[in-house]
Amino acid sequence: MNLPDVEMTVLGVRVELPGNQPLVLLQDPGTGTLVPIWIGAPEASAIALWQQGLTPPRPMTHDLLIEVLAATGAALESVRIGSVEDAVFHAELILDNGARVDARASDAIACALRAEAPVLCAAEVLEAAGLDPEQAEDVDEDSEDGVDEAVTGVTGAAERDAELNRFREFLDNVDPEDFADGGSSQS
Repeated sequence: MNLPDVEMTVLGVRVELPGNQPLVLLQDPGTGTLVPIWIGAPEASAIALWQQGLTPPRPMTHDLLIEVLAATGAALESVRIGSVEDAVFHAELILDNGARVDARASDAIACALRAEAPVLCAAEVLEAAGLDPEQAEDVDEDSEDGVDEAVTGVTGAAERDAELNRFREFLDNVDPEDFADGGSSQS
């Protein structure tokens, strides 16, 4: 039996140090479950600028896509993050005419924000990649309980502890103001 999709809140983007790798953080408002998705710098910049209410003088790619859809009589109804495989999140744009278009999760989220469309996440993705924020903050670095199982879908076994520590630091320091300069130049 398939569980229903969950509408997520886009908390924002952050650059993970020392690798300068941006991520977007989604949250299930019902449970607080967090889903970190590593993304490219251009997408991080597009998401952060939109969330800060900053409008570039010329349309960015995601703005252009939404405008092209409108010009053809279609609209973005929602986006759905349907699977995660080897830390790669797969999404689709769901149009109001019933069409579905394969997309990177980062691009789908940037488009959803511009179209004010919901970001849906498959229950299987929440199970595989979701992290409980209390569990992530409270678990001791050497602990082997539930958090390792929660992070399994996002990282390999050798990277779990480092990933969990970076995520704890992220939770302690997340602030949308950190992205006023558009993130790093890394893609």
